[in-house]
Amino acid sequence: MKKFWSILGVGTLSLSLIACSDDSGDSAEGDSEDAVTIKVASWTFGTEEEMNLERLMLEEFEKEHPDIKVELDETIANDDWNGTLSAAASSGAMPDVFMLPSVPTALSNDWLMDLTDLTAEDEDFANIPEVVKETLTHNDQVVALPVAQHFLGYFVNKNLFNDANLDVPQYGTDIQSFTSAIKDVSDMSNGVAGTNHPFAIPDWYPSAANEELGWYTFNNGSYELDGQEFRDAIALSSDIISNKYGFETLTDEEKANFQGEDPEQVWQQSGVALKWDGTWGTADMLENLDFEWDFIGIPGGRTVIVNDYMGISKSSENAEAAYEFIKFMSFGEEGFSKRVEVAEREGKVLNSLPVTTNEAMLDEYFDMLEVPGVRLAYENLENGITEPVKIVPGFAQSRWEAPTGVAVEDNANANVTELIDAFTRGKLKLEDYSQQLDALAEQAYEDAASKLE
Repeated sequence: MKKFWSILGVGTLSLSLIACSDDSGDSAEGDSEDAVTIKVASWTFGTEEEMNLERLMLEEFEKEHPDIKVELDETIANDDWNGTLSAAASSGAMPDVFMLPSVPTALSNDWLMDLTDLTAEDEDFANIPEVVKETLTHNDQVVALPVAQHFLGYFVNKNLFNDANLDVPQYGTDIQSFTSAIKDVSDMSNGVAGTNHPFAIPDWYPSAANEELGWYTFNNGSYELDGQEFRDAIALSSDIISNKYGFETLTDEEKANFQGEDPEQVWQQSGVALKWDGTWGTADMLENLDFEWDFIGIPGGRTVIVNDYMGISKSSENAEAAYEFIKFMSFGEEGFSKRVEVAEREGKVLNSLPVTTNEAMLDEYFDMLEVPGVRLAYENLENGITEPVKIVPGFAQSRWEAPTGVAVEDNANANVTELIDAFTRGKLKLEDYSQQLDALAEQAYEDAASKLE
């Protein structure tokens, strides 16, 4: 099993391509007898009336590549992506290119083409961050491509700390200082919560406390849910909940002290000091927030990366055209420069961070959306971790869905999500179930990974 499965990996670009011959092209308009048509299935393209950034980029691709025609294919259903892909494969109508909600699922179904030769001499591919590149490989073959990138972490309302004469938390702050910041700035009676979402802590905390661990403790095919780092993560989450430092876990009566009807509105109205979120919201924040803020990631400075992935079908007859399309829409310099140009011209929001270490591309991005903490996150990619949802076999079962056989209140067979929630709310003790939880997570991984052998 390649390192792909040991690296840790909520708007996804979905593309699928069916290649076919196009003999009707007019060479006077740039078409040739060798032109191909590729069908693209994606829930990100919206409608023709909306004409969002992805549709505009699709048009730009056709202008730059007149020998490749693009049609939108709506046969892959948004509400059953893998199921309709399976049906297409069974009927011999597999798309050339398709989005990967789960890379392991695509591998277990033997859908993916080996892209090693296509990527070997490509400078744009070489510029993909190593921590991301490692998630694209299985059995020494490149099997997927990154088509979007975001960072997870905390955004800080600087004004709340300055007004309280407290030090503003910075990117890379240690766990102890981060914890103190949440507690010291909280003032429930005056409508200020230290953070919004205490439930993210069990996911990021282990990797911040121990560089040998990843997201939710996963590393090298195993979990450490019976280890000290996870116990400390649950303890911190429980402390924030029980002491009323987290907005989302307050009672309705307690929330009445805050401005806003939901956590996002409360953040916008300066009611949350440290907001857990993804960088997909930075453009909106830059435009709409009227207080000073920044992105500080997670304590310790490890960058948490969220990627969307795309693959090319084994049955594709036009892999080179498919690859060029994916690259233009995602990690390629030519396409990204065009994306910035189109976004500026049409007043659209850049909907992804650059998936690259190319300084010129990064400068283009930050000329539009300058957030100092996000730039620091790029400088710390070498020690980053990738959110594992789309890349680690069985992760959804290990983290959320698997039944545990443990009773939580009226639920005789709580799933993992419900069990961890019970730990953080003090309904059950982690130490009574940690070994069982760890064994369950590892079994879910092993069962899913065995399907790839």
